[in-house]
Amino acid sequence: MAELVDTYAKRTRQAGRQAGIGALNVVDFAESRKPTASARAAEEAALLANAAPSGAVLVVLDERGKSVSTAEFAKIIKTELESGTQDLVFAVGGTDGHAPEIRKNARYMVSFGHMTWPHMLARVLLAEQIYRVVTILVNHPYHRD
Repeated sequence: MAELVDTYAKRTRQAGRQAGIGALNVVDFAESRKPTASARAAEEAALLANAAPSGAVLVVLDERGKSVSTAEFAKIIKTELESGTQDLVFAVGGTDGHAPEIRKNARYMVSFGHMTWPHMLARVLLAEQIYRVVTILVNHPYHRD
């Protein structure tokens, strides 16, 4: 699965140049070993907050988020790019999900549906969708309606 993420990140960098997208970077954190779910989520939230570039727009993948189509996801990203956003951070939660403060600080909460996805599989789905969005933004024939 990590190889698939790397493949989509490379494709995103290549196609994204036209849209002003320089990179798709993946940052991974070790799962917290705290004794409670809330403590684990809080520790992971602190790691995310420390890793995110200053001023980054946070997009949280969360089952409570809005289920969006690829075209709607593209519109979100396009809106951010056009408004001058330099960094978008897409956060995939750990085993216990996101801490309330992460959801509160998110500009967008997006769901891949009501099913629960393994972390690495959710990462692959997200990387593919980001790549697909880039292809939409640059009118690449990869994406077909």
